[in-house]
Amino acid sequence: MKTWFITGISRGFGLELARAALAKGDRVIGTVRQGRPDLPSDAGQLHVLKLDTTDGPAIQTTVEQAFALAGRIDVIVNNAGYGQLGPLEMATDAEVERVFDVDIIGPIRLLRAALPHLRAQRSGHILNITSIAGRAPGPGSALYAAVKFALEGLSASLAQEVTPFGVKVTAVAPGAFRTDFLSTHSLRKSELDGDAYAPTVGRAFAAFDAMAGAQAGDPARAARAMIEIVDADSPPLHLLLGSDALRRAREQMDATAKDMDRWEELTRSTDFPAK
Repeated sequence: MKTWFITGISRGFGLELARAALAKGDRVIGTVRQGRPDLPSDAGQLHVLKLDTTDGPAIQTTVEQAFALAGRIDVIVNNAGYGQLGPLEMATDAEVERVFDVDIIGPIRLLRAALPHLRAQRSGHILNITSIAGRAPGPGSALYAAVKFALEGLSASLAQEVTPFGVKVTAVAPGAFRTDFLSTHSLRKSELDGDAYAPTVGRAFAAFDAMAGAQAGDPARAARAMIEIVDADSPPLHLLLGSDALRRAREQMDATAKDMDRWEELTRSTDFPAK
């Protein structure tokens, strides 16, 4: 039996992952901002803690409480967050500060609180839920791409830091899944303010609206995939979820490789001349 600590289990991936872990007999300590998730609470396998991930002291207290409840935690899932879309030009300071506070500063605070415990127990697996937007962003997602790109980079470096302690890290980048991510519960949009960005961001907004409820990704299958990598002897550092994420990542990698090849001579020209 594994013990999971999952932030944001009230909906979306957090809810599905908690449901799947409980179904296999694992214990889940999950956080919500308010209310109670639609999960079975019998047999003492589920513990729900209230947490606002913008509250630094509360994060420290909640992590300490979770480890006190369980003794040890096998999997920590940084899942809580939301999407902020719109033209970068139109974003307000408040919108910028809020999405960075929730989507990257919060996870950093949680990891800093949990890492001493994981080092002491010499084991653990951290899943940071990022997004394909952090690897292959489209128009209108500059802020969301920025925080998810940051979480991808954090994961890649952190994995190298904690390997000697037996701790594993995976950055999980989903594509479009049939959660409520496109609803007002999980998504906020800056104002377009005129027609200037209609051909780019406006078109992206229309595509999001048309996609809602028809995304190819199945959240329950995504949860089972995450459980599979946690059970694997050699889990991936980076995991894509969804065929659309795979397509977008490959297209982005191909475009990057072409740029590298095209400008290789200029890139190399910036070294001091060889003696």
